[in-house]
Amino acid sequence: MTDTVDVCVVGGCGRVGLPLGIALAARGQSVVLYDIDAAAVERVNSGVMPFAEEGAQEPLTEALAAGRLRATTDPAAVGLADALVVVVGTPVDSHLNPDLGAVPRAIERCVEHLRDGQLIVLRSTVYPGVTALTEKLLSAKGLVVDVAFCPERIAEGRAMTELFTLPQIIAARTPQALDRAEALFRNLTGKIVRLEPEEAELAKLFTNTWRYLKFAAANQFWMMANDFGLDFARIQQAVVHDYPRADDLPMPGFAAGPCLLKDTMQLAAFNRNNFVLGHSAMLINEGLPLYLVSRLEDRFDLAELSVGILGMAFKGGSDDTRDSLAYKLKKILTLKARETLCTDPYVTDDRLVPLDDVLKRADLLVIAAPHPDYAVLDTDKPVVDMWGLTGQGVRV
Repeated sequence: MTDTVDVCVVGGCGRVGLPLGIALAARGQSVVLYDIDAAAVERVNSGVMPFAEEGAQEPLTEALAAGRLRATTDPAAVGLADALVVVVGTPVDSHLNPDLGAVPRAIERCVEHLRDGQLIVLRSTVYPGVTALTEKLLSAKGLVVDVAFCPERIAEGRAMTELFTLPQIIAARTPQALDRAEALFRNLTGKIVRLEPEEAELAKLFTNTWRYLKFAAANQFWMMANDFGLDFARIQQAVVHDYPRADDLPMPGFAAGPCLLKDTMQLAAFNRNNFVLGHSAMLINEGLPLYLVSRLEDRFDLAELSVGILGMAFKGGSDDTRDSLAYKLKKILTLKARETLCTDPYVTDDRLVPLDDVLKRADLLVIAAPHPDYAVLDTDKPVVDMWGLTGQGVRV
C-alpha cells in the first residue's frame, strides 16, 4: 500500500467511522478506512454495508467504483494520509468508570507509521483531558503533528443526512490545527463552531447527558401517571400541543444504546462523582425494565404465560443491539414468565423467533423497541406499548 490519500479513518468500518468515510469520499476526498475487524473490512471492500445506515449503500458503491474509498487492516495506512481521524469506542468499565486509554491505545497500535506534519483528529466521545493526553503521547514519540478534537454528532441511521447538515464542532490548541480541522470538515458543511479542546470535550458529554436526562424525566413522569391509573400519552400530548416551551418532552421508553448512559457516567466521574441528576437518571432509566415487569405482575399471572418481546434493538428502525434494555427485560421475564420469546425484524440473531411465531405462541406482547413494523399489529393478544407506538395509550 503506497498511494497517498487525503484522509485515513481509524475505526473506519464502524457505525461512526464508515459513514464519515463515505461522506468524505462522496465530496471528492480520497479515503482509506483502517480497521482491525477483518470481516467488516472484507464486506466494505466488496461493497456491502456491515450494518444498516439509511442512504449509505449507494455512495459506498460509487466511492469504491471511483477508487476514492478502500478499507484495510494494515496499520501502515495511517501514514498515507494528510489527515487521520480516530473513531474508536470509549467504554466505561464494570464500575462505570471511564476508560481513558481507549484512544491512546488505538494510536499506539499504529504510531510507528505516523509522520510529522499530519493532522490527527479525535472523533470519539472522550473523557475531558484525553485530547491533552493524546497530544502528550504524540509529543513523547517525537512527532510534530497538529491535533484536533472534532466530536461526532450524528444520530445512528441519520448519518448520511446529518453529516452534511449539522454544524461541526472543531477544537484545537493552535490556530494552525484549528484551520486545518476546519478545512477538513468544510468538505461536509459550511457550519463550523470553534472551541477549545476541553470545551468541546464537555460539549459532547453535555449533549448526550442532556438527552439522557430528558428521557429520565419522561420515564419518571410516565411512572407517576401510570401508578395513578392515568394515561401519560394523553398528558404528554396536551403538554406539547402548540406549546414550544415543552415541545422537547419525549414519550417514555428504554433509554439505551452505547452512548447515553456511558457518557452520563463519564461526566459524573469528571465531576468527582458529584452528579445527583446523572445518577438519578441512571436509576430511573436502568430501572425501567424491572418497573415494567412489576406492573405486569400486578395485572397478569406471568408464571402461567408466554411473553413475546417485540424488538431487541436499542432504538426504532435500527439493527443495533448494543446495551439494549430489551435484553435486560428478557432476563427479568425469563425468571418470571413461563416462556419468553424474542423477535426483531432488523436484528440478526439465531436466538430470535419470527414475528408470526411469536404472535401465535405468546399470551402477552411487550413492545420493547419502537420499530415502525409494530405500529399496526394483527393480534387479539394484550399488547403492552409504553412507547405510544400503536396509539392505544401507554398505561400498563
